[in-house]
Amino acid sequence: MTVGPIEIFVISFQDPEFHGEIRAELERLRDGEIIRLVDLLAVRKTEDGVIESIQRSDLDPDEAIAFGAAVGALIGLGAGGEDGMELGAVWGMRELADGHVFDDEDKWRVADAIAAGEGALIALVEHRWAIPVREAVRRAGGTGVAARWISDSDLIRLGESTTPIVGELDAG
Repeated sequence: MTVGPIEIFVISFQDPEFHGEIRAELERLRDGEIIRLVDLLAVRKTEDGVIESIQRSDLDPDEAIAFGAAVGALIGLGAGGEDGMELGAVWGMRELADGHVFDDEDKWRVADAIAAGEGALIALVEHRWAIPVREAVRRAGGTGVAARWISDSDLIRLGESTTPIVGELDAG
């Protein structure tokens, strides 16, 4: 099973108003084979403290088990070489036998971290678009050294640390 780069992200909602827009956008990206939703857990705590959650995945049961085996094998390889790789694959298959990475314990951890009236979403997304690029880099002898998404807040912090530029922009 070829797996693209995986990204995990966490989004908080102070006053969650879900109307299907996020789901529709994820489906659009999935249908275009841009991403695949490995697992998504959304948790909302009502004003009364009632916990509501939904979980979604684009992986069918066989894909989830294969994904678990691939991830487990890599973890096992790092932990114990080739012998660890086999054990890790078995562990990974068992962990994803229900089709999800996130479990009830994760749901309760998220619920404990949010206040009444708030919500949070945790998602593991596979970047399918990056598979051919990664393979081309490998064929060319390249190896990934570092990767990081640059967020809006990163750019704002950069701007805060370079205040002399603002004066230059005003003068221009």
